[in-house]
Amino acid sequence: MKVRKAVFPAAGLGTRFLPATKAQPKEMLPLVDKPMIQYVVEEAVASGLSEVIIVTGRGKRAIEDHFDAAFELEYYLNDRGKTEELAQIKTISELASVSYVRQKEPLGLGHAILCARSLVGDEPFAVFLGDDIIGAAPSPCMRQLLDAAERYQAPVVAVERVPRARIAQYGVIAARSVEGRVHEILDLVEKPKPQDAPSDLAIIGRYILPPEIFEILAGTRADARGEIQLTDALRELRARRPMYAVEFEGRRYDTGDKLGFLKATVEFALARPDLADEFRAYLKTLKL
Repeated sequence: MKVRKAVFPAAGLGTRFLPATKAQPKEMLPLVDKPMIQYVVEEAVASGLSEVIIVTGRGKRAIEDHFDAAFELEYYLNDRGKTEELAQIKTISELASVSYVRQKEPLGLGHAILCARSLVGDEPFAVFLGDDIIGAAPSPCMRQLLDAAERYQAPVVAVERVPRARIAQYGVIAARSVEGRVHEILDLVEKPKPQDAPSDLAIIGRYILPPEIFEILAGTRADARGEIQLTDALRELRARRPMYAVEFEGRRYDTGDKLGFLKATVEFALARPDLADEFRAYLKTLKL
């Protein structure tokens, strides 16, 4: 289960954030002064992954430009003596080896991952969903999954306990506790009704998968909306081999939701030494 590559599905249309996403990728919306996708790529790098594969679609060119070198901007910053800003910009293009593949039609998360098959090859890989930004405590979320995958030599997904009232928004696992925060997965259900959910452990956007998932995805039937669901493929994978879930440690921000995005923006700003004091003072002046 030695993992080197990370797949980032980023071809969605971002309709929940219209009109802001009409002409720019949702993944490039900023949390304070850094686009959302950069936080997730930084988690991959901090977890020890060296190759990043981003699955894009039409209108996503800004993502490629963001992780590329910007010679004119670097020259300008250097010429003006803006050394701190220059260092930040150069760090982005040097984060990891980044490659891209297109998902030509919005056919679901499972199909997006399948699009990366030729770049991943015959080796296990990690998957990151950019809507879930997870603060590292005590280590990056993906590092926690990688440690479990190496220990059990098996596929691993991240899970989090969510209120029953919100369980229908997630894939949910039936599980048996193994040790600490690790669970063996017995079954997976996509968006169950609260009364039918097998547990309150919801699947969050981090996965470590073996290459055989591509064969399973290629044979997975589309759902009623014409989309290939990753959860359906994971059920078949679990039927073939043991699979585990890690109830990760760390604070998750659901930035795919407007309210979650706003909460993340406020908390990330309050965590910044250069902004925290003045921003906190401003918040206290609001008539809430």
